[in-house]
Amino acid sequence: MIKFIHCADLHLDSPFKSKSHLAPSIFEDVQNSAYESFKKIVDTALKEEVDFVLIVGDLFDSENRTLRAEVFLKEQFKRLEKEQIFVYVSHGNHDPLTEKITNDWPNNVSVFSNRLETYQAITKDGETIFIHGFSYQHDASYENKIDEFPSSQGKKGIHIGMLHGTYSKSSTKDRYTEFILEDLNQKLYHYWALGHIHERQELSDMPPIHYPGNIQGRHFGEQGPKGCLLVEGDHLRLNATFIPTQQIRFEEATINTDKVSKQEIYEAIQSFKESVRSNGKAFYRLTVNLDSDKPLSSHDISQIKEMIDDYEENEHHFVMIESLTFNYIQMDETPLVREFSADLIKDNKVFETAMTELYLNPRASKYLEDYTDFDKVELVNRAENILKAIMRGESDDH
Repeated sequence: MIKFIHCADLHLDSPFKSKSHLAPSIFEDVQNSAYESFKKIVDTALKEEVDFVLIVGDLFDSENRTLRAEVFLKEQFKRLEKEQIFVYVSHGNHDPLTEKITNDWPNNVSVFSNRLETYQAITKDGETIFIHGFSYQHDASYENKIDEFPSSQGKKGIHIGMLHGTYSKSSTKDRYTEFILEDLNQKLYHYWALGHIHERQELSDMPPIHYPGNIQGRHFGEQGPKGCLLVEGDHLRLNATFIPTQQIRFEEATINTDKVSKQEIYEAIQSFKESVRSNGKAFYRLTVNLDSDKPLSSHDISQIKEMIDDYEENEHHFVMIESLTFNYIQMDETPLVREFSADLIKDNKVFETAMTELYLNPRASKYLEDYTDFDKVELVNRAENILKAIMRGESDDH
């Protein structure tokens, strides 16, 4: 049996410049979020007594790499070293070897060079593992070394490939070491540990080929749970289980309310926040559907926005509303007749002009009632209902 953790794209010290307006305690939580997430990954490794941890690129965030980040990682690696858990690191396009990455790691840490290398490990159960990979030398280079990965055909042990690269069908703009599944499958590995794409994806289950996603979302383009994969099994089958470790989530949500006063709307938003607070610290883009045809004034909206984030710095799990959008449902259902002024409705000349051509048609006029007896408002309402039925694709005999 073998058990290990697969993570990637730590991006320690990635900037959150757009959040600098926040209360100091919340901004500090944001700045520490990636650190706390990786600490939870190490906690999981210790609890699960894994054999090793794979970190597939982008530990740091280019020019934002700090001494603090390096010291922090060294401390976490030492925690693993005490329990004889090994760490295998490959550097990606955001933390290439040319950035003078520290090599002052504990003895349990192995870092891949810019050449394709293979590390051999022995698990607690005596299983032989071969881990293949490389680190990026430059941040702007297309370092395609897939052909250099050795095949496992005819070789004993469990073979794992570490690759910081871009799946050919991915929509990401930053394309490094682009690959197709056939490139990886032909190596006959038992598991491919990928990095670079910040969305968790399973590209294949036989063999398992996984992106774990990044460990902490940084904006609304990186929504949902973030964390690592706990992988366990044997040479016949390795199963990956997602372990969420994010400290802060970025989410979108919609609520509906028939309340119309600013106080009631504020209370509806607060009620939503309390309903999601137990899920952890979060930023939300919130849409409020108001069952009303009367829009809020800009002054009322400003007051609601000023109030909804008050005192969040005192909450154990803050829920910040990053943006607030109001939709007015009844405005979309305003009767068409309201689009016409009362004078226009009463103007017989306009009505007669519209009806004359129809009534002068001898084939039609004999079937028509005297239009002077018609209720014009009812005519407009009937016409609107017919149009709506046509737009909905309903068959109607109107």
